[in-house]
Amino acid sequence: MSSTLTTRLGSAVIATIARLGPRGLQFVFLSLASVFIATQGTVSAQVITEFPVPTLDSLPWAIAAGPDGALWFTELQHGGKIGRITTAGVITEFSNGIGNFYGITTGPDGELWFTEEGQIGRITTSGEITTFPVSGLPEVITVGPDGALWFTEYYGGKIGRITTDGVVTEFPIPTSNALPVGITAGPDGALWFTENHACKIGRVTTSGVFTEFQLQGAADDCSAGLTVGPDGALWFGIGSRAVIGRMTTAGVLTEFQLPDLNSQPDLITNGPDGALWFAEGGTNKIGRITIDGDFTEYQIPTPNSGPRWITTGPDGALWFTEYYGNKIGRLALPQFVGTPGYSFCIGQSVATLSQQYGGLKSAAAALGFSTTKTLQDSIRAYCGGSGLAPGIKP
Repeated sequence: MSSTLTTRLGSAVIATIARLGPRGLQFVFLSLASVFIATQGTVSAQVITEFPVPTLDSLPWAIAAGPDGALWFTELQHGGKIGRITTAGVITEFSNGIGNFYGITTGPDGELWFTEEGQIGRITTSGEITTFPVSGLPEVITVGPDGALWFTEYYGGKIGRITTDGVVTEFPIPTSNALPVGITAGPDGALWFTENHACKIGRVTTSGVFTEFQLQGAADDCSAGLTVGPDGALWFGIGSRAVIGRMTTAGVLTEFQLPDLNSQPDLITNGPDGALWFAEGGTNKIGRITIDGDFTEYQIPTPNSGPRWITTGPDGALWFTEYYGNKIGRLALPQFVGTPGYSFCIGQSVATLSQQYGGLKSAAAALGFSTTKTLQDSIRAYCGGSGLAPGIKP
């Protein structure tokens, strides 16, 4: 925060206390705390809990909600393992002693399906593993609209399909050396995927017909993960440019620039709150963006943890892997959103700022917000998740 804005806020506190008296002190706290959060861009990290993975230096990679009410994750190091973590943080690990594991998802058969070099694997909730050979290096795997599993082949330059019986079909991507990573089922009945080296978003029908859309970004650091947002569009990160992208199924692109150019947004998922959540590998944060482009960050307690993958858990929290921190993280959404205390916080914050500055529009301009809506969103973000207000905890 700049010294000028800090001085301006300090003067605002003094002026408001003088105007409202001791009764206004709490209102000032509620109002200006939201301004500090919006200006600094990071929400308190106390909403995050971390659970160490038992295997040292395991390099946890992907994570997905399982069919058994737990979260399942992959480990790249030491021959690879599949991990299971309950919502209470109890971890169990399974291994076939063969390779390193990458993507993971819950299949249509109620089992967990994962990728490893040269193979697609299936693991039951009791830990029984079956593998099926494929070419290339399969990376991310998802359930398709046809009841099969679809996956990207990073070095093979293909999109693969495997039935629950293990029958594999592969479709070569038109662009050579595309290095596909993320894949998800789109709302249009096709599969959508990212091309990290070619810096494109690809679409493939279940019969293997491709369409590609060019992005702007550096090769090998363009886009990794993508998901379908609550608005029916495809959302993804462009790491080299610190951008969150939104693409309609017609290929219309909108970009949202993140505040920190070193953020390196990576995997992205739908949150239970109607927003998109993503990992910031470069700044060690978890990011949140609404479909209107409003942005919030959560600092991860462990320094340089390397957040990689993120998903919504069965408990309504966001769960993510810490690649370098060797931990599984849990970000709890505040449970008091929509309660009387939440409404009171918003109402008093708005009332205080409006009274002090002669209206919310004037308050936004005086405090350096680009629009009134930006200030209002900051107040809502504070009242719904900062954990700074006395007696209010997430």
